[in-house]
Amino acid sequence: MSSEEETSQTSTPSSSPPPSSSPAPASHLIGRKEDIVKAGRLIKTVNGCREILVLYHQGTLHAMDLRCYHAGGPLQHGDIEEFNGRLCIVCPWHKYKITLAEGEGLYQAVDDPTVKPLRTHWRSKGVKQRMHKVTEVKGSVYVTLNDCSEAIESDVYQTERYRTGSIQAQTNPKP
Repeated sequence: MSSEEETSQTSTPSSSPPPSSSPAPASHLIGRKEDIVKAGRLIKTVNGCREILVLYHQGTLHAMDLRCYHAGGPLQHGDIEEFNGRLCIVCPWHKYKITLAEGEGLYQAVDDPTVKPLRTHWRSKGVKQRMHKVTEVKGSVYVTLNDCSEAIESDVYQTERYRTGSIQAQTNPKP
C-alpha cells in the first residue's frame, strides 16, 4: 500500500484494495483525517439519507450506521471496550456490545445454568450493525457504503420514518 493511501476496513488487511491515488467512485468524502483523529468521532449523513458514525480508535478508522441495531441508541455516545479480545462500541442506552471490526452483536452465554458458579462466555449473535469501508487518500477520509443487499438490523433506523421522528423529538423536547 502506498504512503498516500491507507485503508481501514471492517475486515482483515489482506482484503484491502490495491493502492490508488484517488478514492473509489462510490466513496463519500467525510473529512480530513487529522480532524477526525482530533475529534475521535464524527457523524455524517451520506447520500442525503444514511447517517453514519466515523470513529478513530487505537490508530484505526471505523465507520458504521449511527444508531444501535437494538433500539436506535446514539452510538456516538458509546464507550469503546474490549470483550474477549474484541473491540466493541457499547450502546449507551441498553449496553449492547457491537464489534468494531464486523458489526457483530456480542452477548454473554451461560454454559449450564444449573452448575454453580455460573460459567459465562462471550458469543456472537451475528452481524447486527451495518459497517462501512473507510479509505484514506492523501489525508482525506472517504467512506464507501456497505451495499450488501441482505437486510441488517441497524437498517431499520435508517428509514425516513425514523429520521423524521428523531428530528422532531430533538427540535420539540418534552418539558
